[in-house]
Amino acid sequence: MAHFLGERMRPDSARRAGRLGACVAAAAGLLTVGIAIPASADEPVDQTDQLWIHAPSEQNLPVGGGSDGEAQSRSLDIGLYHDNNNFTVTDGRLSVDISGIAGVAEVTWPDNCTPSGTTAVCDVPEVPIIDDNYSKQVHLTVRAAENAAVGAHGRITYGAVATGGPTGTLEAPLDSFDTTLTLSGGPDLSLGDIAPVKNAQPGSTHTVPFTLTNKGDERSEGFSVRMLASYGLDLVTRYPECTYLTTDGEGYAPMTEATCTFDQVLEPGDSFTLPEPMRVTLASHAYAERLDISVEPGNGATDLADEDNYTVARLDAVNTADFEARGARVAGAADDTVTAAPGFRNNGPAWLGNLGSGDPVAVLDFTVPEGVTVTAVPDDCEPRTLGGGYYPKRTGAPRYACELPYWTLPDTAHAFPFKLRIDQVVPDATGKVVLRPSFGSAPFPFDPNPENNTAEVVVNPTSGV
Repeated sequence: MAHFLGERMRPDSARRAGRLGACVAAAAGLLTVGIAIPASADEPVDQTDQLWIHAPSEQNLPVGGGSDGEAQSRSLDIGLYHDNNNFTVTDGRLSVDISGIAGVAEVTWPDNCTPSGTTAVCDVPEVPIIDDNYSKQVHLTVRAAENAAVGAHGRITYGAVATGGPTGTLEAPLDSFDTTLTLSGGPDLSLGDIAPVKNAQPGSTHTVPFTLTNKGDERSEGFSVRMLASYGLDLVTRYPECTYLTTDGEGYAPMTEATCTFDQVLEPGDSFTLPEPMRVTLASHAYAERLDISVEPGNGATDLADEDNYTVARLDAVNTADFEARGARVAGAADDTVTAAPGFRNNGPAWLGNLGSGDPVAVLDFTVPEGVTVTAVPDDCEPRTLGGGYYPKRTGAPRYACELPYWTLPDTAHAFPFKLRIDQVVPDATGKVVLRPSFGSAPFPFDPNPENNTAEVVVNPTSGV
């Protein structure tokens, strides 16, 4: 299957892409990401921070295709960001060196850049962390140099500093960021952006705009379209050029996938719209939904610049999901080993899926009761000190952080069975069970009943099991 995916904009080797698919890798051909262990609410505040540059490692430029017969221009977008929202970072200064593309490409500088010869310094007054509202702040315009030939290539390099962080100054890792521009020819399919839909009602129907343009300098002999609709979206419009597959969520979040093949030839500059508007309906269990759309040129052609071959329609529904923590009551004599299975239930009505990041929908924190030792631990649980820090052994820890899957359907439950050896019989020995977001300790914004986010594991209760 494919995995709806989110992008942490680090150097290319560590990126987390923003596509629907952080957990659905094979069918959609999208990437998967690892899940980071979140900090506990009572751990010391992180005092580290790092400045990063977000720039494409490669970008192709057409040598022709413009209406005047000259090379088409392209936008080269670069951004700054930092890691830790405990700090405010300002006065970002991105340095750009274009000496490596002399004779290959030309650059037009935006207003927030001050050029000097083959370098420029670009101002970024406020440097953000990565979130759903992140956007790059520096937009260069690049085009092939006059008389440059297909295959020519050169490199733009970057550096950056900013004010803030734990020491007052942050610097991006030196010599870590560059973009190689290569002059090429071919089709360049480009999907238009889609404005998000906010505060929609479950059951409502919406039209998703779809505009495809060939911005390349060669024709596209047909093209293919792939669409992935999240679990709370119903694809109302069905096209004869498409085949549809709905998954049941075995191991991955359920979704609908449409794979389409269109025979229409797109000459340079041509645009295409679907024969009938694309309409989708938000299901009764909808919450944060998305329709991911990607395109590829036909006949085995390689797209000139595939960074604009993908777009996403986001549709947010007004809905709630009641997350409930579940405890346990067990009993036994000294030296007995008993099983306690604290857990989680989504009482709905909405489903939840962290489709962009792949992070757990929740973390279950389990504090071990007095008088017992944990001898077996569920796979998705990590040992912690009582304060939430690192614990060196998997068994015997006083506390555990258990990650739920990245998605949960309404009226579904998940349990974490622990083996507990009773070292000493302590009547009503009580351990706490707390549900929290995977990062931080703020209440779940969608949960109408946060009071049931906590429960208890009681060993040898004095009033029944």
